[in-house]
Amino acid sequence: MPDDPAIEGNDALRNLRFVAALGLTGVICGSLSALFLVSLDCVTEWYGRNPWLLLLLPFAGMGMVWFYDRYGALAARGNVLLVEEIRQNEGNVPLRMAPMVLVSTLLTHLCGGSAGREGTAVQMGGAISAWLSRLFSLTPTQRRMLLMAGIAGGFGSVFGTPWAGGIFAAELPVRGRWQTGMLLPCWLSAWIGHVTCRGWGVVHIDYRTLGLTREGFWGMTWSTVGIVILAAFAFGICSRVFVWISHKAPDLIASLSPNTWARPCVGGFFLIAMVYVLGTADYLGLGVSAQRAGGIDLLSCFSVGGADTWSWFWKMLFTVITLSSGFKGGEVTPLFFIGAALGNALAMLSGQPVELWAGLGMLAVFAGAANAPLTCTILGMELFGPHYTILFAIACLCAFFVSGRSGIYEKK
Repeated sequence: MPDDPAIEGNDALRNLRFVAALGLTGVICGSLSALFLVSLDCVTEWYGRNPWLLLLLPFAGMGMVWFYDRYGALAARGNVLLVEEIRQNEGNVPLRMAPMVLVSTLLTHLCGGSAGREGTAVQMGGAISAWLSRLFSLTPTQRRMLLMAGIAGGFGSVFGTPWAGGIFAAELPVRGRWQTGMLLPCWLSAWIGHVTCRGWGVVHIDYRTLGLTREGFWGMTWSTVGIVILAAFAFGICSRVFVWISHKAPDLIASLSPNTWARPCVGGFFLIAMVYVLGTADYLGLGVSAQRAGGIDLLSCFSVGGADTWSWFWKMLFTVITLSSGFKGGEVTPLFFIGAALGNALAMLSGQPVELWAGLGMLAVFAGAANAPLTCTILGMELFGPHYTILFAIACLCAFFVSGRSGIYEKK
């Protein structure tokens, strides 16, 4: 303990400022997630009623990239910037990242782009927490903790999974080198964000209704574990392919169009052409709800006949083209779709329970792509219940080891 009372007082004041900033981070993250989710539902419904909006996707992307190039500065780097900031702590996260990613993600979905939502929530949380750390004059260590708490608040509130949100923020930048002291503020922010988001009346998808029941778990055998391990290798390979394509696609698109503002135009026209060639728009948008009766989406993958054999590949291709062209959004929900569709296909080939294999694929493909096996195991417990935790852990860990060290949040 220091002998100088003034130093003690300064420490106490700094800690008080950090606690205040942490609480504000959770409340603002939850409120922004609520605004984002309600707005996302609105633009998704609007696109569903007006599918011709897809024709505007190339031009919306051109405007988006131009605006980021002119006003975005470092904000354009998105989640990669947040990971680097956690590791280097240089204070480079601008507040403008929050409104820019919110508006651009909504515009992407309004015109049918295949993207997710976690990237938006995480970037909004990171930008808000970085701004609050400057506002409250926090120490470098406190700034780093608050940035991680902002990520946790965004992830936990947008998916309604606060336990996984806290783990995600701590697991994201460390590659196995855990600092357990970071968990408490991350969990607090995630829970505050979750409660705040629910307080605004936002209701998340109830995945517990999709068939992963306690009775089904007691019907498992040791052979089931072996088959899960084999399936997890396929999920890990899928993750690896997704990451590899995601890292290579921007260079390929750049070679087709040297001008950055024209790249989303190229990608947008590719997506439009693919829709007409395939004869379906099921792989556009968020992918949680199909735009037509009997269409393929994330939830349908939990049912027999709810996905085609190659649905996972098409969703992967649509998502990679969208995000690599400069459109905004996240990778997690599309990865959920990809994993669930691959699980559906493997279950149909092997005669396994479709709902279980879709759930395992949904978690394991994300675990491999994000290098976050513990996050995805906890995520499975929160989304589906605790009954299959052992199988979730086995699938996520195996997929993580197979997928390699490169991930979606590494520098591209």
